[in-house]
Amino acid sequence: MSNYPNELHYTKSHEWVKYIEETTVEVGITDYAQKALGDIVFVNLPHIGDSLSIGEAMADVESVKAVSDIFCPVAGVVAEINEELADAPQLLNQDPYGAWIARIGNVEEIEETMTAQEYEEFIAKEA
Repeated sequence: MSNYPNELHYTKSHEWVKYIEETTVEVGITDYAQKALGDIVFVNLPHIGDSLSIGEAMADVESVKAVSDIFCPVAGVVAEINEELADAPQLLNQDPYGAWIARIGNVEEIEETMTAQEYEEFIAKEA
């Protein structure tokens, strides 16, 4: 059984996007990404008020294996960050779809994303 909720949108760089309002989204990493990273030990969060472009590194996560950038799938402004991750980065491993990284507001555009089914097919080709 897959672990890719249908209500989310997915990127080729393994972030998920969830619409909160018409111009506000939550962004996190997929179950596939957290498994590939291994145990996450640190999250470098963006700053509230940062303006981000599509494809720009908005955060990074450090795992026991490597440091990996998290890319912004939208153009907008960081409205909120998930401060729980500063003290408990392992939440990204435990609940990748509950542990969002940032809420981006004033969303002007969003990169082309995939549905859950399209994302599953995409990662099947990568495996």
